[in-house]
Amino acid sequence: MRKTMLATGIAVATMGMAAFSANADEGMWVPQQLPEIAGPLKQAGLKLDPKQLADLTGDPMGAVVSLGGCTASFVSPQGLVVTNHHCAAGAIQLNSTAENNLLEKGFNAATTADEVSAGPNARIFVLDEITDVTDQVKAAIAAAPGPLERTKAVDDLEKQLVAACEADAGHRCHLYSFMGGNTYRLFKNIEIKDVRLAYAPPGSVGNYGGEIDNWMWPRHTGDFSFYRAYVGKDGKPAAFSKDNVPFVPKRWLQIADQPLREGDFVMVAGYPGSTARYALAADFDATSTWTYPTISRRFKELVAMVEAAGAKNPDIAVRYAASVQGWGNTLKNYDGQMEGFKRMGASAIKREREQAVLDWLKSRGADGAQALAAHETLVKLGDDARKTRERDSVIGNVGGALGGSALTLYRLSVEREKPDAQRESGFQQRDLPGIEGGIKQMERRYVAEMDRQIQRYWLMQYIALPADQRIAAIDAWIGGNDAKAVDAALDRLNTSKLGSLDERMKWLSADRKAFEASTDPAIQYAVAMLPTSLKLEEDRKLRAGETIIPRATYLQAVADYNKEQGKAVYPDANSSLRITFGNVMGYTKPGSSKAEESFTTLEQVAAKATGKDPFDAPQVQLDAIKAKKYSGMADAKLKTVPVNFLSDLDITGGNSGSPVLDAHGKLVGLAFDGNWESVASNWVFDPTVTRMISVDQRYMRWIMQEVMPAPQLLKEMGVAPKM
Repeated sequence: MRKTMLATGIAVATMGMAAFSANADEGMWVPQQLPEIAGPLKQAGLKLDPKQLADLTGDPMGAVVSLGGCTASFVSPQGLVVTNHHCAAGAIQLNSTAENNLLEKGFNAATTADEVSAGPNARIFVLDEITDVTDQVKAAIAAAPGPLERTKAVDDLEKQLVAACEADAGHRCHLYSFMGGNTYRLFKNIEIKDVRLAYAPPGSVGNYGGEIDNWMWPRHTGDFSFYRAYVGKDGKPAAFSKDNVPFVPKRWLQIADQPLREGDFVMVAGYPGSTARYALAADFDATSTWTYPTISRRFKELVAMVEAAGAKNPDIAVRYAASVQGWGNTLKNYDGQMEGFKRMGASAIKREREQAVLDWLKSRGADGAQALAAHETLVKLGDDARKTRERDSVIGNVGGALGGSALTLYRLSVEREKPDAQRESGFQQRDLPGIEGGIKQMERRYVAEMDRQIQRYWLMQYIALPADQRIAAIDAWIGGNDAKAVDAALDRLNTSKLGSLDERMKWLSADRKAFEASTDPAIQYAVAMLPTSLKLEEDRKLRAGETIIPRATYLQAVADYNKEQGKAVYPDANSSLRITFGNVMGYTKPGSSKAEESFTTLEQVAAKATGKDPFDAPQVQLDAIKAKKYSGMADAKLKTVPVNFLSDLDITGGNSGSPVLDAHGKLVGLAFDGNWESVASNWVFDPTVTRMISVDQRYMRWIMQEVMPAPQLLKEMGVAPKM
């Protein structure tokens, strides 16, 4: 086990990923590559010594944290954390009711005592250590006799590594694979379990423009909110308790004291979710022609269904707000990607690039034969997996909230019969708080009549599947092949008592025999479905094991080819820490001759306001803009307060909430989106139009002074309002 010492610098990666050049636009660089890109960082305008960035527990990198789906950063020594409003939307929704809708009116805790829990599953992960475990994982793979055994060997080793890592109480550890399995690293994080909402502007600020403006430029959104991290009195992570105290981080960011301008250097450290720039052309074509169109269509139908019900029942609108926002964001992203694919001819580009690698491998004779065979194997395995894609896209949704909860609880009872180390990942002792949190959160995100409509939607999708993709256990449970049978099945299922939190909590500790003797229809559904669920899980593990070796072999060849061509070589995003950098700059939209400005302004917020959602800017905000109350936040060049800005950084989902840092490592804003033309860059990067959209810290402070005053937080961050 070879450890990377974070406090003393980062060693150059040893997996053949070193690039001859690094551009200031493309690249989600792993920390181990920082020495490689030191030159480009300085050339782009970084004023810090690049070695300072290699200290991941130092300033400023040590302030950057993961929320497990979004990024955030500490901005005070009292554990204050800033992230996007849309990243905090789930916490805001959990604390909202139809009568007290914080999503609409916002939240502002006058003191720490007024801060509210962000939810039982809210987490802040503070990076502590990265360990290279490539040799151990590759040895386990090599020793496995077959594909299924390979997957299980990796799973077993991961459990061992994680268990040893988490023996240090208060930590959460995760094994990440890079470049298709050519490198493996174990990340160790301090796990903050008591996360509280401290501040969120009104939705008419934090989500200004809604889905209409989502992914669009120009943009005028105050997409920011604040959490606070809490720990036990001993300073160690602990579950929510009124006796807990604010966490004292080792590092926190300083707010920038120099104005951000066109051309200035900016960088982001964050946790981007996933990209597919090294995916096979065949996988790209399947995604662009079937997966994205299918998911987009279904999510549009679900959004319409929930919005129609929410218009009649405000309780539904509040409880399903986070779901609707998530569906809407995804479907618009997919629509944008499909439009981008068509505009740039992405399929042809992917095939051309793949063919170039294959031709290069052929030219190498025997040296390229193994990678060529690996490519052929991957193509075949992909074709085989797509034979059941219709089924696989539906069955996970069939049981709805009741059936899904029952299946989780029953599976937990089955896994609990095994020693903890032998339980399936997701059902070990370390996972119990998350399972319990999900059961509790259902109380704020479930309405029986709405869930029934959603269940019916998915069941109708299911019975429309081709006969050879149907599941015998589901067919038997439905008891027919038409809408009448579906409604009868739902009538039975919805007599379950699992809609009650007390009932769900009772089953959390029940044993397997109790489940199998139960007459509750949701639990009977789970008991009937689990054997099929386990079989499908085994099939997925088999396919994963079949791809482990050929994927690593082929992607190493791709890296070698790109390196030889002098191209940037970095792994696809996988939710681990990445660094990206570039400069503030606008762009010209395809088909237009007009250059887009880098900044938007307060006056544009007012010009866009209609008084109706989603352009219903608060009247206090409009009044302040009309009176030119800039509160010391005006930019001398713009002669007003900047709202959002563009830069040519390379980000994706998961980077939301990432701190945008200036050349001196100070906070100038928060990344919250990409422009419409950028979303296709998850697959094919286009530097001419790919832009990151961020909220300017000057606008954040202006909102906290003029719209929803929070002088206590501004003072805490060292930027108290000037009187």
